[in-house]
Amino acid sequence: MTQLDTRIDLYTRAAEETASGVIRLYSTSFGLASRLLDPLCRRHIENIYSLVRLADEVVDGVAGEAGIDQAEAGHMLDRLESDTERAMETGYSTNLIVHAFAHSARSVGITPELTGPFFASMRADLSETSHDEESFSLYVYGSAEVVGLMCLKAFVKDLDYSPAQHEQMISGARALGAAFQKVNFLRDLAVDFDALGRSYFPGVTPDSMDEDTKNRLLDDIDKDLAESARALPLLPARSRKAVALAQALFDELGVKLRQTPAEKLLTQRVSVPSARKAQLAVAVAAGWLPGAKWRQEKRNNA
Repeated sequence: MTQLDTRIDLYTRAAEETASGVIRLYSTSFGLASRLLDPLCRRHIENIYSLVRLADEVVDGVAGEAGIDQAEAGHMLDRLESDTERAMETGYSTNLIVHAFAHSARSVGITPELTGPFFASMRADLSETSHDEESFSLYVYGSAEVVGLMCLKAFVKDLDYSPAQHEQMISGARALGAAFQKVNFLRDLAVDFDALGRSYFPGVTPDSMDEDTKNRLLDDIDKDLAESARALPLLPARSRKAVALAQALFDELGVKLRQTPAEKLLTQRVSVPSARKAQLAVAVAAGWLPGAKWRQEKRNNA
């Protein structure tokens, strides 16, 4: 090993430890699920998550609180995308989060075919406050489904599947990403409406949010979760339990949302209690996978 390789390895290690801290601080659910991954796969998922969170903070969080206006936030996002693509080509960035992501992207085969739609959806948050069916579909694909596809590349790296199996896993990864995003839209209605002035679901406004609307949206989410669950047994052991736990946590969140009156979703953020998250984690770690029967029973009891 040359001196240059040693310095790159050290820098990459520092970058990946930075990325690991992001998921621990920002998401208890994904942080909990990621602990069930094998170390190498976990590192890739942490690197992917950290870039996604970094871009999201440009359009929704820290940048705004720091007094950055939308025009400058757009320029920052453009520079972040450019830096990401350059790092994916060269394997290096002065931004530790971007460097960590690029290291994983180059390792598992993530290309601008996936990062491009992601940044396009992030950019839409700076200008679009409502969506029709077409723009909503494009937004969910770019902001969530491609993230599922990025993670899938890490899950199945160096493994062989038949074309049919691969297509089923792609469909499952996209569906799970979409379900996660739609659940977050529903649980964050109050913040999106009041603080950000956004309405993601087509035609859904504070005035139109009633029980029928809520249950219609949750029925759509359930379809996504069911599609994802069908692909779950195909995942390798190194990632199956982690994905199962993430799915179970969001299934549980869907149940909580069904139990919460529609009008309360406009004033409070629903979450799964920590004790319940721990119960699900123990069950999945022991080998339990959330299946269709369990999902239907949860829905019937909601």
